[in-house]
Amino acid sequence: MSDIPGWGPHGPYGAPPGWSWNGYGWTPPPPPPKPGVIPLAPLGANHIIGGAFATMRRYAKPLFAAAAAAYGLLAVVAAASGVLAYVATREHFRAVAEPGAVSWDDSRPILIAFGLVWLGFMLATLVVNSFVQAACAATLHEAVLGRPAPFGAIWRRAWSRTPSVLAVTLLLSIVLMLPVAAFALLFLSLLFLMMTQSIIPIGLVLPLFLVTLPLAAWLYVLFAFAPAAAALETAGPFTALRRSVSLVRGAWWRTFGISLLAGLIVVGVSLAFRLPLQFAAPGPPQVDPDDPMSTYLLDQLRSQFGLYAALGLLGSFLTQLAATVFLPLVTALLYLDRRIRKENLAHTLREASAAPAPVP
Repeated sequence: MSDIPGWGPHGPYGAPPGWSWNGYGWTPPPPPPKPGVIPLAPLGANHIIGGAFATMRRYAKPLFAAAAAAYGLLAVVAAASGVLAYVATREHFRAVAEPGAVSWDDSRPILIAFGLVWLGFMLATLVVNSFVQAACAATLHEAVLGRPAPFGAIWRRAWSRTPSVLAVTLLLSIVLMLPVAAFALLFLSLLFLMMTQSIIPIGLVLPLFLVTLPLAAWLYVLFAFAPAAAALETAGPFTALRRSVSLVRGAWWRTFGISLLAGLIVVGVSLAFRLPLQFAAPGPPQVDPDDPMSTYLLDQLRSQFGLYAALGLLGSFLTQLAATVFLPLVTALLYLDRRIRKENLAHTLREASAAPAPVP
């Protein structure tokens, strides 16, 4: 059995690697140093998930303050854009509101104005999400070394890396749109089947959907480390993509599994908050045939707003904020784990943790 590769002696006199003889017996190697939120050694799933939670707890100010400020700015810009679009098309709104006066000449400016607002909001959301990913990576850089992470330094570093992370995020968004587009075609094919009894469209679209879904998942995991590489290695978009492919190679299923576990944790926390609120939601008011429709609609609004709505909105914002921070941290820790395993990054991190922190 000792001739089988991997089953023979490990080290002198059959000792496992790192063990030493102290005169009385074999002494296990010392635990790896842990100056920050993770040990500087190959990480298990427990280290990765636990490290993400530890970073959120110890570095809550730079993480959540940066994310809340970015999303708050996004909300202000979106609201201001909506108001400007309404002001610019106010006369057309009034014309459309008149009974029997709906025309394409009045509807077209409204659709164009709010379509531009929606497009701008989606682009701004991508920018903000890229900034948050860069802020998470910049904070984790200090958290791994056990150093403080001032809000101002994290903010400046994250904005400097946002353009490169944004380019990578745009590509990942396109990858995610592949199964969404295939699902939309599948839905349209089902409608066509119900209306015409023809199975030709769904027969063509269903195989496309079944191929697109695993292809998109494979590509997304393959490029998952690109945002972290763009932020931590100051790499350009294409260099970051190549780095991600190189690091994920040989560990695709592990990366997919731990990322899926992190996603399930986020879903579980969200459901744990939402389900009690749904059970505690006020019931709809009873309909009185003698009341006018306006009174019924007003009662509906009152039943859905108030303290319950405020708690729901606040809880949704907090859970979403935590998710936007937690998932990038997990991905960045997976990226560090791959570099520790493939590039001996642990040695570099040990030297960096022992050196004095640079002056921001």
